[in-house]
Amino acid sequence: MTTSLPARAPRSEAPRAIPRGLGGVLRPRRRPTENTVVQRERVATVRRNAVVTSAIYDDGHRTSSHARLGETFRALRSRPGGMAWIGLERPDPAELATLAAEFDLHTLAIEDAIQAHQRPKLERYGETLFVVLHAARYDDAAEEVEFSELHVFVGPDFVVTVRHGASPDLPAVRRRMEADPEMLARGPEAVLYAILDAVVDGYLPVVNGLENDIDEIESQVFTTGAEASRRIYELSREVADFLRAVRPLRQVCHALTQGFNKYKVDDELQTRLRDVVDHLTEVAERVETQRGALRDILTVNATLVAQRQNEEAKVQNEEVKKISSWAAILFAPTVVGGIYGMNFDVMPELHWAFGYPFALGLMLAVSGVLWGVFRLKRWI
Repeated sequence: MTTSLPARAPRSEAPRAIPRGLGGVLRPRRRPTENTVVQRERVATVRRNAVVTSAIYDDGHRTSSHARLGETFRALRSRPGGMAWIGLERPDPAELATLAAEFDLHTLAIEDAIQAHQRPKLERYGETLFVVLHAARYDDAAEEVEFSELHVFVGPDFVVTVRHGASPDLPAVRRRMEADPEMLARGPEAVLYAILDAVVDGYLPVVNGLENDIDEIESQVFTTGAEASRRIYELSREVADFLRAVRPLRQVCHALTQGFNKYKVDDELQTRLRDVVDHLTEVAERVETQRGALRDILTVNATLVAQRQNEEAKVQNEEVKKISSWAAILFAPTVVGGIYGMNFDVMPELHWAFGYPFALGLMLAVSGVLWGVFRLKRWI
């Protein structure tokens, strides 16, 4: 099989340092014996089985499937030139330690796979590539992007996937590759390409979902106003999180492209990887555009909200003017009536024959003058 990875070196007998947090799990490196494999299988039976699928491939065809890691290891050793493709879901440290001992995986990569919550990256540890990917799925009902972390170990004769989440659909990737033996026969790099392709293809529905929601928000901004602010903010956070998954993956693909060129990987694989890079670039550009669009929408929304608030304040101002005007008009007769209602004995107008008509006339005159003034100012 063609491979971009250097030929596998003889396994070292010297023990490696055990990283903090893995004491008692990782042991000094040594070639497993039959008794060791049997012991590991017995331990695995009392624990949740994290092995989703484990199979051996030769010349692009599946030759055997296994439920336990020990069986997979024995089958791989019995078929020189074969390839093991092992799929794990949320394995515990002991299961990862078993893989580390068999495939000589670096302890730092094992630590990352255990702890998860890593940014997308590509690391080379000797003859093994360690790739961290973030798959995404858009929940349109909740308007949220759901992320799943995927760790991939790629060696000269093996591929190990450690999944922390529901996506991508790795069984579908396996079925697609098994339906194309010619591609699968190209080795572990072909499997890595297929996984990358599935992750990037999964980004497209996310981008489309975000674009649909942004279109809805653009219409909502001009109708509901302030109610759209929260939705814009939440969607902006989803776009930012999605962008944090996409940006580093471009660096990963760039590094893989350089590695494929360096190790003279099959031309067809290089072509397909470039196609994945093109799709990823398209996704990144669209997400950047969405981020800018959301910033513009948020600015427009803030302007419209301020404008509506000013218009509402103006309307309220006019109402206050009307209320104040009529209150002043009604207050004038109240003042006159209050003066003559004080019941003092000595008041010139009390015994005047025209006192009552004069008081009424004064009330009407003052009220009329006030009405005229307010009417002139267009308060009423």
